[in-house]
Amino acid sequence: MDIKDLSKKILDLVREKGFGLKPDEINVGEKIALIHSELSEALDAYRKKRFEGADNFGEELADVIVRTLHLAGIFDIDIEKEIIKKIESNKDREWDWENLNEQNSL
Repeated sequence: MDIKDLSKKILDLVREKGFGLKPDEINVGEKIALIHSELSEALDAYRKKRFEGADNFGEELADVIVRTLHLAGIFDIDIEKEIIKKIESNKDREWDWENLNEQNSL
């Protein structure tokens, strides 16, 4: 199954559950906050070493993807194309690891 298939499956579920399929049917800020919430839950699961069972690290990461694909689907964003574009742009990007490591150690 590819990303487009996953997106279609998610949008089918969204339609069935009535979560909103059009920009005027949702609150974008709320959707982004929910994605952020799932990331925080993933961090919590990781810190507590929950890799199995309910609310485990992988499940929380999956929630991030599901919510992200829902939001992308609402705006008809070809997320697969965007991911490929981002990967390509990062190939030539250079990071200043020394400064990044200093910032992360604060």
